[in-house]
Amino acid sequence: TGGKDRRSGLILTIPLCLEQTSMDELSVTLDYLLSIPSEKCKARGFTVIVDGRKSQWNVVKTVVLMLQNVVPAEVSLVCVVKPDEFWDKKVTHFCFWKEKDRLGFEVILVSANKLTRYIEPCQLTEDFGGTLTYDHMDWLNKRLVFEKFTKESTSLLDELALINNGSDKGTQQERERSIDLNFLPSVDPETVLQTGHELLSELQQRRFNGSDGGVSWSPMDDELLAQPQVMKLLDSLREQYTRYQEVCRQRSKRTQLEEIQQKVMQVVNWLEGPGSEQLRTQWGIGDSIRASQALQQKHEEIESQHSEWFAVYVELNQQIAALLNAGDEEDLVELKALQQQLSDVCYRQASQLEFRQNLLQAALEFHSVAQDLSQQLDGLLGMLCVDVAPADGASIQQTLKLLEEKLKSVDLGLQGLREKGQSLLDQISNQASWAYGKDVTIENKENVDHIQGVMEDMQLRKQRCEDMVDVRRLKMLQMVQLFKCEEDAAQAVEWLSELLDALLKTHIRLGDDAQETKVLLEKHRKFVDVAQSTYDYGRQLLQATVVLCQSLRCTSRSSGDTLPRLNRVWKQFTVTSEERVHRLETAVAFHSTAEKILQECPEQPEAFTEMDQFDEIEAVGKSLLDRLTVPVVYPDGSEQYFGSPSDMASAAEHIREKMKLVSLKKQQLRQPEATTPES
Repeated sequence: TGGKDRRSGLILTIPLCLEQTSMDELSVTLDYLLSIPSEKCKARGFTVIVDGRKSQWNVVKTVVLMLQNVVPAEVSLVCVVKPDEFWDKKVTHFCFWKEKDRLGFEVILVSANKLTRYIEPCQLTEDFGGTLTYDHMDWLNKRLVFEKFTKESTSLLDELALINNGSDKGTQQERERSIDLNFLPSVDPETVLQTGHELLSELQQRRFNGSDGGVSWSPMDDELLAQPQVMKLLDSLREQYTRYQEVCRQRSKRTQLEEIQQKVMQVVNWLEGPGSEQLRTQWGIGDSIRASQALQQKHEEIESQHSEWFAVYVELNQQIAALLNAGDEEDLVELKALQQQLSDVCYRQASQLEFRQNLLQAALEFHSVAQDLSQQLDGLLGMLCVDVAPADGASIQQTLKLLEEKLKSVDLGLQGLREKGQSLLDQISNQASWAYGKDVTIENKENVDHIQGVMEDMQLRKQRCEDMVDVRRLKMLQMVQLFKCEEDAAQAVEWLSELLDALLKTHIRLGDDAQETKVLLEKHRKFVDVAQSTYDYGRQLLQATVVLCQSLRCTSRSSGDTLPRLNRVWKQFTVTSEERVHRLETAVAFHSTAEKILQECPEQPEAFTEMDQFDEIEAVGKSLLDRLTVPVVYPDGSEQYFGSPSDMASAAEHIREKMKLVSLKKQQLRQPEATTPES
């Protein structure tokens, strides 16, 4: 328990119970317990307390006698704690004090409450009325930990010493072989060290895990050699473990270097072997989009296989870099050589993959542009093969514009194809033998011939389409001109109809005098000239349509009825114009004669010698009035009147007024003739 007697000897307590006690087990236990204290402690002797309060007398006697055989020299006093009911009959048969010389130690029978006569209360546990705090399970647990640590550390020290000593002598090969045979200890050094540190910490704190949690005297103090032994073992373990770690580090470094060398050679051998062979078999660019896409898919599979090895390269490069940063001088040259070899092979292979990928992408773009251009040419050719049957000039213009846009799009497409083709040819020309490790002249020639053949074929197709576009453009321009001529001819007919309508509805005045009538006559002639120009313009346009129809080998849809309409309107205009001229000329004659008569003075009788003038002007006036009431009769039998009836009535009224003035003048001239004879 850690308690001591008055001679500073350790107290050994043997609690007996009602159950049968095995003397063999008790003997082994006593041997174990007595082996714990130091020789110095043993020299001071032991005081043994045999607690027989719950046991039989014969058991107690057997235990006491056994002490003679187990520890006769170390035991100085044996205190047998008797029960409250004393074994009177038993004692009479055996007295321990009489056997002192034979036993070698003093044996006393004492009750529990009188045990303090021989041992101080502070050195006794509560079971015997003392104040010493003791937790046997706690002590047992600590002892088990101590025993386990001692056993494991001793065994581990032997193993580590064997490993470390084997690595310090012999050749490198012998050291490696020795390390290989004993490389892993039977227990984990870290775990053993941690256990030892925890045990030492508990011993140094002198603390039990009792129920009260207070500080107590530990039976595993310095006197029991627990702490010094643990500390000594820990020091030895740390020393050997440090050496062991260095051995492991060297071995690990060498193993890691060998693994890196092996992996580097695996990467290099694959990239220069199967990897390069895969690229050697892939040289074509395909002859279509689908073929190029298939080659790209195949290349992606190759890249996927390379990616796995490139990932290994990245990992190896990081490992080599870490070793270079923390490596020894003897390893630097070898590591740098491995790193350089690995980088050269990987970068060269990556460049080949990138070149191949760029070449296939350029080929795919070239074939894509070629396919688009081919579709554009097909669409343009289909448009050119369809006969043009537009409804009007606007639709022809729209079709012509669409044709020009398609041709421009084809030009741009062909230009783009040439650019893509030239770029692809440049890449192929740069495909030197280093790219795949062999002469690729023959393969390149097939690719070059294919690219140039595609561009030449597209150029020929585009030239044929251009020639057809030129013919179609000329034809469509002629058709535009034809529609324009037909539209203008129809417009001329409309204009002429409008002139005829204006002539009938607005050209109705005959003038108030001769001068005004002459002005109206002059304006009418100019008006007729305009109509004549319009008619001639229409005739020319219709003649042009005939020529264009002959050139286009088609019949005009509108010129057939435009010409009769033009001639019919022109004849109507001519008849109407002639009637208008005749009326104006008659009006000029009427106004001139009337004005001449009305302006002559009565003092000039010789001017009126012929009265026939009055008859003539009267006849002209009547004829003019008659014409105002007569319609214009066209060749087809239709009739048209000038102006409205009110307009004609107004013009007729003005003529009648003038005729009245002339008649009045005539009467005035006759009166002087009647008065002259009478005078």
